Amino acid sequence: MQTKKKREGTVFRNGIARRWLLNSLGVMILLLAACITALSFVVQSYAYNGIQMTLVGRSDELPTVLSSSMKTVNEFNAAARSYTENFPDKNLMEVMAVSRTGKILSTSTGFAPDQTQTMPDYESAMHASSGYGYWIGKLTSGEKVMAITRVVRGANGAVLGAVRYVVSMERADRQITFVVLCLVGVGILIIALVTLSGLYFVRSIVKPIRALNATAEKIAQGNFDVRVKKDKNDEIGALCESINDMAAELGAAEKMKNDFISSVSHELRTPLTAIKGWAETIQSGGVGRETYEKGMSVIIRESERLSGMVEELLGFSRMQSGRMRLIMNKIDLLAELDEAVYMFTDRARTEHKTLIYDEEDTMLSPILGDVNRLRQVFINIIDNALKYTNPGGTVRVAAYEDDGFIRVVIKDNGCGIPAEHLPNVKRKFYKANQNVRGNGIGLAVANEIMELHSGSLDIDSQEGIGTTVIITIPTMKKLETNPELSNTTKIPSVTGRVQVVERKQDD
Repeated sequence: MQTKKKREGTVFRNGIARRWLLNSLGVMILLLAACITALSFVVQSYAYNGIQMTLVGRSDELPTVLSSSMKTVNEFNAAARSYTENFPDKNLMEVMAVSRTGKILSTSTGFAPDQTQTMPDYESAMHASSGYGYWIGKLTSGEKVMAITRVVRGANGAVLGAVRYVVSMERADRQITFVVLCLVGVGILIIALVTLSGLYFVRSIVKPIRALNATAEKIAQGNFDVRVKKDKNDEIGALCESINDMAAELGAAEKMKNDFISSVSHELRTPLTAIKGWAETIQSGGVGRETYEKGMSVIIRESERLSGMVEELLGFSRMQSGRMRLIMNKIDLLAELDEAVYMFTDRARTEHKTLIYDEEDTMLSPILGDVNRLRQVFINIIDNALKYTNPGGTVRVAAYEDDGFIRVVIKDNGCGIPAEHLPNVKRKFYKANQNVRGNGIGLAVANEIMELHSGSLDIDSQEGIGTTVIITIPTMKKLETNPELSNTTKIPSVTGRVQVVERKQDD
């Protein structure tokens, strides 16, 4: 429980929602802050430029309102006083008449001017060739203003004085502040909406993932009946389906494994019981020759049966680890097939079944293979054919060469395999007929062996009619001319030299 809580705490600290908030939302806040700052600067620049253009426009009327024929300072002083006193926009800006020495002569407000106030715009205008000066700053009273000064020259070009236009920036700054606050409000609203929508979206992902995690934990604990509810047809929905399919597959595999263990236990117990029983009978003494030979025959037969089971299990273990090894050599496939058929001749007769071997009149091309493994395949398939054939039935074995491949056909007229079981009969632990002895791994091992030989094992069956198994393996000549057919770690040599090969491991 403590470990689970610790894991949940780690998930929270490193969760998708938290990472999204720290990363995406953080970046968004920085971008919005940058945008608001830039827009604020633009708004301020636009407002200030507008006010400046207004002042410049007002100053451009001076040549009209002040006669260009003025020659003396007194004429300028009189005309400037008249202009400031009669200025029509006194409520918008203040106009000052300034002497050429920097003394304020008159103002549009009618109040006595502060002669100690610095006028950087006046100084700039007096020294500029254009006669124009501009300044933004604070007065001694603390009020922020914008000022423009225009120098007035006489008819002879001499400086007579200057006219100064001053406007308060308090109102403009308040408007700019209001706009900036509106932008900040819009930014906060955008962040809030994006955060809510993002959290909703993240939650729509996190919630099913948590459900998937809980389901996966239950599956890991062995509960293969649990399923994830699929709400949407998206990537998460596809993942839900995959998890459910995995659970179903694991459940089926678990059932087959349990059936396999039960089957193997039964298969091992039966011959062991027979061996033990006959061994105790013989050990007790007093048995006749006939009984003795019968007992030994049973012991030998059941021992061979046990040996076959062990070999099958070992082959399966090698197959599971992906390290099934083959000792490859040049062999005559017919010879190995002959021996396998001969092994079952007596058994077929005893079980009142007919085993027919259609021997090929001509020699078949040699192949490169593992003698013991191929014999294991033949024995397994013929054993299954006899196992699932009723008394009086027939099992037919034939071999022929076709286009560089040797095909071994084992056909019976037994009970057959139902169509729903046919696709799964080569899967490990799978048994189509639970009433017949076997552990469900023989065909899986046989299929693996044939794949390692660059061949195949194909099964065709109809319930109630019979089963046909076709074993296909390439000849040495086929491998030599088509090395891409090889399923081993290296292309087998066709010189007859023995090689040890293993299956390629998946990347």
